[in-house]
Amino acid sequence: MALDDVSDRLERITHCLDEAEVRYALIGGQAVALWVATVDPAAVRTTKDIDLLLDRNDLPVSRAAARSVEMDYFEIMGVGMFIDRGDPNPRHGVHIVWAGEMVRPDEPVPAPGLEDRETLPGGRHVISVAKLVEMKLTAFRDQDRVHVRDMINVGLIDESLAKRLPAELAERLQQLLASP
Repeated sequence: MALDDVSDRLERITHCLDEAEVRYALIGGQAVALWVATVDPAAVRTTKDIDLLLDRNDLPVSRAAARSVEMDYFEIMGVGMFIDRGDPNPRHGVHIVWAGEMVRPDEPVPAPGLEDRETLPGGRHVISVAKLVEMKLTAFRDQDRVHVRDMINVGLIDESLAKRLPAELAERLQQLLASP
């Protein structure tokens, strides 16, 4: 049932943003799952949240679009999110990362821009694999390392990507490529 709720929220938010012609990209675990599914659907790991990359200038149009599907915009502890009126739990919110901005001031790179998004079969707008990996290596939490390993295991990532990353992130990727 929880996965159905996530799928419903994902469908509602992406559909309303598409209808409003707002540029966005799925990031985080949902983007990992969509990319992994392009290679091996059986290797997809479920995820309980939704993360979106948006341009801050599109917030007014995005808010209006979200309201049309019973979601309201809130900022909680500095994190923007759309929260479902029927399930007003921030853990179930659609979390927003602002394109081209630093997520945290001490991180080595800002969030990617929307020029780095791709559209997968089925019409899902996701951040490119290279930028998704960069985001995962920047955060580098346990779940991020698992997501990177999932992409390595299906062949979406190899040594060649490390050459295009900042040194600190390339080192993190090399660690994950070397570990089973």
